[in-house]
Amino acid sequence: MRTISRGILRGTNQLRSVMMAATQTQIKREGNISDSFVSLSGHARPPLPQRFLGLKKTLIAGHEDRVVQSWNRLLAELKRENEIIARDGPQIIPSLNFQDLDSDLTKLRGELQKRGVAVIRGVLPEDEARAFKAEIEEYVQKNPQTKAFPPDDPQVYELYWSTPQLRARAHPNLLRVQAALMKLWNSSDPESVISIAQPLSYADRLRIRQPGDATFALGPHIDGGSVERWELHGYGRGGVYNKIFEGSWEDYDPWDASTRVDAVMNNYNGLGACSMFRMYQGWLSMSATAPFEGTLMVNPAIKLSTAYLLLRPFFRPIKEADQISSEEYLATENWEFVGEEMTSELQGATPGRGQELNNVLHPHLDLEKTMVHVPPIKPGDYVAWHCDTIHAVDKVHKGHSDSSVLYIPVCPVTEENAKYLVRQRDAFLAGTPGPDFPGGRGEADHVDRQTETHLRAFAAHEGLQAFGFEKLDLTVDGTSGAKRATVLANEILGF
Repeated sequence: MRTISRGILRGTNQLRSVMMAATQTQIKREGNISDSFVSLSGHARPPLPQRFLGLKKTLIAGHEDRVVQSWNRLLAELKRENEIIARDGPQIIPSLNFQDLDSDLTKLRGELQKRGVAVIRGVLPEDEARAFKAEIEEYVQKNPQTKAFPPDDPQVYELYWSTPQLRARAHPNLLRVQAALMKLWNSSDPESVISIAQPLSYADRLRIRQPGDATFALGPHIDGGSVERWELHGYGRGGVYNKIFEGSWEDYDPWDASTRVDAVMNNYNGLGACSMFRMYQGWLSMSATAPFEGTLMVNPAIKLSTAYLLLRPFFRPIKEADQISSEEYLATENWEFVGEEMTSELQGATPGRGQELNNVLHPHLDLEKTMVHVPPIKPGDYVAWHCDTIHAVDKVHKGHSDSSVLYIPVCPVTEENAKYLVRQRDAFLAGTPGPDFPGGRGEADHVDRQTETHLRAFAAHEGLQAFGFEKLDLTVDGTSGAKRATVLANEILGF
């Protein structure tokens, strides 16, 4: 991407400065998770402005032929991999045991990096995880003003500071798992200002989904922004996907943390758009769930699905799906480079909303067959998926008991993450929602709201570090960039 002109970069840098200033200072309106996705909001998806047409042309300028050749190779590889995923189903997702964490990570490293998803069994004792849910339900009963989606039959709660959420985020077992998972990442540049030695906490929501629910039917999507993945002042800041746009998706490394340090995932201050670099999204289960029981579904082909999502806007079918057979429609020879007739469209991407995918917009992903359930889950199990993983939830909860989780992602130490942690720490002390989420009073007036005193009563040193209440350790064996990240973070946090 060295061919991008200085004028374009100067303009995008100025635009980013304006947007980042807005993102840092704006107080978000009240809302819920439906504000994060067009499909849940009930609104139509508007067309993208013409500036995205110019962006698309810039991304592939000078190597259009290589992009076309790479697209053809990608479709062939996707077809092979889709068949494997559809055949193997949930068993394709690697499962690890907490008691054997280090050895399982070593043994399954290759498969974990290929699939981008992991189930870690027994991170917390089952009784402890089950008790979390009962305590949350009691907290909600004491505070009927708690916001949720949908309002008349809550499934996802706008809670961030309940006692179980704090205990889970600070739990030494979970912190150990997070630190271990971060080691699946690498830094191509040792000077990159990022440390994966210790995780930082990110306050997210929780779900208690009841049997029969069909309202929280969130289809295939990706967190961490949408149009930002193409924008030069978004993920382009770190060149995250340069290899894909240059026509060599095979050389793209989804696990290179160096490229993510400068990437911007939230250019539009969306409700729920993530400002913090989360290496993984994840949740801790508080219930026993099986496939079709309101649980998680994933597309376990992280590299191929990412390449396809990003290249899809540059290609179109010659004949439409209703004109020929499905096999003929998906055939490589039925797809052509858009060229001079290119539009601003980025399929499923809307500024300020999450990236959404479906069979019409992304037919070669074969999502009906390749979105597979995670295997049966018990209370205390932790599920983590790469930040670019396509994921969804069951359209209908067909089980007989609730499907309940605490959303807890995995975040490394970076300068921007530390800046966010300061704002999040202030939100915790005030009882208001985390900075990325819909605003309002939140839990400020809730009965039994937790305070710093409560947190210090049960969180050990590592937990308090993750929350930003104690100084981070400067490891002796890290890269120069990792050491710099830790020093910077401590300065930002006030230590």
